[in-house]
Amino acid sequence: MSQISFAVAHKRCVSSLYRRALKTSLDWCVDREAWRHKALEIRARFDANKHVNSIKHLRALLESAENELEKYRHPDPYRYPTAPGGTKWERNIPPPSDATIQGAH
Repeated sequence: MSQISFAVAHKRCVSSLYRRALKTSLDWCVDREAWRHKALEIRARFDANKHVNSIKHLRALLESAENELEKYRHPDPYRYPTAPGGTKWERNIPPPSDATIQGAH
């Protein structure tokens, strides 16, 4: 793998991990203001390892972070109400069309 493609893949992996860490921490905090402090801590942890260049060390950091993310995963994560599994999912299903009703007879 070339250096450029590795760098792009690594950047995507780290960005995804960062977003998932923020979302996981938000599952545990109900107050957005209290969550902001945790978000700043997460950002500081990512920034502390920003200049690591060793591929071995990068892999170890990513594996450790994935394990920690799995450890702190919420048993009942927040879902937007209209998203699948949310409280309003399929609450107001539109009535069937006339063609569907006539085809049933």
